[in-house]
Amino acid sequence: MAQPDDRPAVVDGDLVTAVDMVSALTSAPLRFEDGSTQVFRRDGSTIYTERGRPTDGTWSVVEDGKFSSFWPPIYRATYLLQWIVADGERVGLRFVDAAGGRRFDGRFQ
Repeated sequence: MAQPDDRPAVVDGDLVTAVDMVSALTSAPLRFEDGSTQVFRRDGSTIYTERGRPTDGTWSVVEDGKFSSFWPPIYRATYLLQWIVADGERVGLRFVDAAGGRRFDGRFQ
């Protein structure tokens, strides 16, 4: 993802600010290390696809570096959201489960 000149530079692991979170999540589909994909939409909906099976959920910004997701009927999670940066360019997003610490790295497609 190209970084416009008017955006401040970030380094790998920087938290995504609340102001940038919507554009960061919705800028491109994400592909995770296990081959699953996720698309975030500006209306707060998301589709996670694993092994060809899509699952619909919703998401919302909580605060700087943190967002929540809901997967009906009962699964809720909060994630820390960090930039993945390579060669000075924002290439993806790192999701860290706030409750358990599991990490998921998604690269922009």
